[in-house]
Amino acid sequence: MSTIWNNGSFRPDTYTAVDDATALPQATPVIVTLKRWRENRADVLAAGGPVGVVVDATATLAAETDALEKLALIVIPFPKFTDGRGYSLARRLRDEFQFRGDVRATGEVLIDQIPLMLRCGIDSFAITHAPTLRDLEAGHLPAIAEVYQTAATGSTRTTATFTPRPIREAAE
Repeated sequence: MSTIWNNGSFRPDTYTAVDDATALPQATPVIVTLKRWRENRADVLAAGGPVGVVVDATATLAAETDALEKLALIVIPFPKFTDGRGYSLARRLRDEFQFRGDVRATGEVLIDQIPLMLRCGIDSFAITHAPTLRDLEAGHLPAIAEVYQTAATGSTRTTATFTPRPIREAAE
């Protein structure tokens, strides 16, 4: 069983990832692909457990057809720490789609990224990067002193703290 970091501590992951060809376990929290969710939503919901969906940052979502309100979890893969598209997806899920379930980042997540991901609306993390795991286990999480933009709806800090200074006129 894998471990998830959420709200400052680690906990066991209760979800089971199920590929498109595998039968769904009954009354068990599952994570399915977006393809399976779109093609077999009724079957996935009939299994009776909470449902999570893996959504690649390049996917196009539509609230009216993807039934995001029926999901308990959306998993956003971060294949490389340099790929920031997942930040935008998390922000859109919170602000545009009003998604209130758990948003989870997986993959190449580094310790310095976590405060920014939290501000974008990501709640939990399935982390594979060993130095990041060690830092979180030791309780080390960097803080952001000043921010330029508001945080995603439902994030811990929703207002900007940075106040721009007025531009001084050039001396004549």
